[in-house]
Amino acid sequence: MLAEITTDSVVENSPGDIGGQYRTHAATTPHGLMSELPLSRAAARSVSDGRLLTRRVLSGGDDRLLAVVGPCSIHDVNAGLAYAKSLGELAADLADDLAVVMRVYVEKPRTTVGWTGLLTDPALDGSLDVNHGLRTVRTLMLEIAEQGLPIATEWLSPSAPVYLADLISWGAIGARTVESQVHRQLASGLPMPVGMKNGSTGSVDVAVDAIRSAAAPHTYLGVDRDGRAVTLRTTGNPDCHVVLRGGPGRPNYYPENVRETARLLAAAGLPTGLVIDASHGNSGKDHEQQAVVAREIGAQVAAGNTDIRGVMLEGFLIPGRQELGLQDPVFGQSVTDACMGWDATVAVLHDLAAAARQRRAVTAAAR
Repeated sequence: MLAEITTDSVVENSPGDIGGQYRTHAATTPHGLMSELPLSRAAARSVSDGRLLTRRVLSGGDDRLLAVVGPCSIHDVNAGLAYAKSLGELAADLADDLAVVMRVYVEKPRTTVGWTGLLTDPALDGSLDVNHGLRTVRTLMLEIAEQGLPIATEWLSPSAPVYLADLISWGAIGARTVESQVHRQLASGLPMPVGMKNGSTGSVDVAVDAIRSAAAPHTYLGVDRDGRAVTLRTTGNPDCHVVLRGGPGRPNYYPENVRETARLLAAAGLPTGLVIDASHGNSGKDHEQQAVVAREIGAQVAAGNTDIRGVMLEGFLIPGRQELGLQDPVFGQSVTDACMGWDATVAVLHDLAAAARQRRAVTAAAR
């Protein structure tokens, strides 16, 4: 059953002085943006098919392996579209064994300060034109969805889903926000599977708690498609799951970590399927180490582990990262976390596809 949201109007939003150190700027309404950039029939089919596919893989109803792959954060629309074209072709080649979803991450959580992502700072210069960012991001996602490629994103701003959720097949709540009541409430009303990352300290318990919370109904203050403040009432999201991403100096992709996470989930009365992030704490943020981690995860899958339902990878056209503001920026290279390059990504995805095929053979032989 899909998570659902109903709304009761509370008060009209109005610009002006709201006190404190805030300044307000009128934002385009979700209805206005969606009327300007409507969901096409092809994009709607892509999103619907992508949600169904990810649900089936994550629930174990489909024995393929989910692969959520793409840039740490997209900063260049043209590079993002070029990557999507190549990834879409590769996804089609590997479709018997992998369910590929593209990372289209447009909000960047920061430990302190820094570029906050294409949604809030599309010019990459601190001008923070959110209205332009919303149009840029929705246009990008529409073009990718119309290619038939399912889209994944991390939900950071509680107001972003009302503008973009109709384009997303898989969502994530990050390590910094997984303990946030606001984000647990948000996830409870999202109409797609949502991965809850283990906490930034490495704690998996907080992700399990987040799944239990998001599965329950919630009532909270939000915004509707007309931009009004409303009471949102959710029915709960039954498709949340753990994403293991490691902690400071403590990877958690090893077999013993997978077993312990499955034990925690089972003890909480939850399904034991999980996703493993090969980047972040599991690779020590070393983009070259991601391939090593992914192959070790693949070895567990090939040996018949059925709790591992998916793998996350940070990849872009060119390996590594670059600083913002370069006079001659490198096309297709990350400006946030360093990513695997395209050639390495292709090799890793082929290896994961082979692991999924081997798992299928192992489980069939065990019947």
